Amino acid sequence: MTIVKSEFALALNQVATERGISPDEVIASIEAAVLAAYKKEYPEKMETVLTAKVSKENGETRIFVDKKDITPAGFGRIAAQTAKQVIIQKIREAEKKTVIAHYRSLLGTLVKGRIIRYDGYNAHVDIGKAEAILPKEEQVRNEDYQVNSSFTFYIKEISEDKFGSSRIIVSRAEPRLIAELFKREVPEIANGTVEIKKVVREPGERAKIAVYSTQGGVDPVGACVGQKGVRVQTVTDEFDQKEKIDVIQWNNDVKLFLSAALAPAKISLVTIDADQKRAVVTVEESQAPLAIGKSGVNVNLAAKLVEMEIDIKQVPNPNPSPSSSNSATSQTKTTN
Repeated sequence: MTIVKSEFALALNQVATERGISPDEVIASIEAAVLAAYKKEYPEKMETVLTAKVSKENGETRIFVDKKDITPAGFGRIAAQTAKQVIIQKIREAEKKTVIAHYRSLLGTLVKGRIIRYDGYNAHVDIGKAEAILPKEEQVRNEDYQVNSSFTFYIKEISEDKFGSSRIIVSRAEPRLIAELFKREVPEIANGTVEIKKVVREPGERAKIAVYSTQGGVDPVGACVGQKGVRVQTVTDEFDQKEKIDVIQWNNDVKLFLSAALAPAKISLVTIDADQKRAVVTVEESQAPLAIGKSGVNVNLAAKLVEMEIDIKQVPNPNPSPSSSNSATSQTKTTN
């Protein structure tokens, strides 16, 4: 037996398929629209508990009070125009929920986006099926978010604004953006051979990524840097070469890990106070600028990486130049 569907049923399924929503959601939208139209035409019924029923087969719409059919004669024609806009709005809301659900499943991943508007505080980004927000606190201060410029973003969260509307929040400053970029470029990370232990950043200036090999014979730093530095170069290209990235081998030995974290400085001695979460790092005067870094960024990132306060203690070079032979020992304190 062949079942022939009505024009309404065919249209219902077509709308649902095209909009990426279920037929039940479309029916619910129509029922809500019909009730709104009825109450507009008959305001004296505003306090009455009404229900609407739309047939999925032919679209016939009836209104009930306690199962009693009270549909006025000719109401379908009266309600149609009023219901039209409500139906469109309800379908748009259902579509938006579907899109939000799609991006909710992509939280913690990367997406390519194009700047479509910048209001001086937030950047609005076209990410394909939706518009995302790049808040000021998620921006890199030395990046220029001109309209039509494209970037790779980290999908950070989905929040609600003061009107209850969902907003997709993306980031350029999130440390996990670095981790995901390396995961994309380094097969050993993607397949679990190399593990990212931690990433710390001063967005737009410098980042440090600590990596560890779960398989003997695999150099985690070499895997991330790549032959002739091609892999780490690809990642830094995402930041227009403005953000330097240090790839560091993670180590259970805090002293060794801290020494590596302060690279490229050569460390003379590391003393750890585990209870106070403090380390005193002794370096020769010639190595102190490297250990501290510009505006203290290198030692600050190292402190975040090892999760302790670092004091840089400078001692004279073994063979000081005449101009520095009378230099006194000095100390610089940095907190994580």
